[in-house]
Amino acid sequence: MEDSLIFVDNGFFKLVKKHFEEKSNKKLAFFKTFRNICGNENLKLKHLFFYTAPPYQGERPLKGEVSLIKNYNNLVRMLKSKKWVSVCEGRCQRLKINGEFVYKQKGVDILFAMDLMRFEKKFPNVKKIILIACDSDFVPAIQQLKEDGVEIILYTYFDRKRNSSFSRYNELLDVCSKWIRLDERFFEEKKKNKKILVTSE
Repeated sequence: MEDSLIFVDNGFFKLVKKHFEEKSNKKLAFFKTFRNICGNENLKLKHLFFYTAPPYQGERPLKGEVSLIKNYNNLVRMLKSKKWVSVCEGRCQRLKINGEFVYKQKGVDILFAMDLMRFEKKFPNVKKIILIACDSDFVPAIQQLKEDGVEIILYTYFDRKRNSSFSRYNELLDVCSKWIRLDERFFEEKKKNKKILVTSE
């Protein structure tokens, strides 16, 4: 079975996971999700690159902020205990827009793109990469990798609901070798072996 790497934008991944948990009203798998995705491609997960950022903390953190950072630290600690996982952290920025606070990750996308362009130094035999993302900022890196003979497989999610958190980026869909739309079956602890192929509307 051919080796593959998975690159995960956790800002996107956790929104999708939460969406399906609310829809199914049950806790869904975490690590097993990545195994399920590789299994769907008949690939072996060689290494997982996980891109995230800690939640915002004020100078005097509120109770909710303390709880968020505690959960975040537990997740990062668990991930870093796995030799086959690399955790790359950006930071969280709080902005005030139209009188409301908005929280955005900073530095995560550039770390993601940089590692995409240099993974071959550590994994020279890997020729298939799986992305769990939705950001079109990765398009130039993907184009270059494809020119270098690397197959880029995108696992993403979007919908057409008004005011949805999930936007569709046609440029990202078009540039990848192929794309699969995530659904709740990928988050199951025991996913059936049947392939899940949803690559068009």
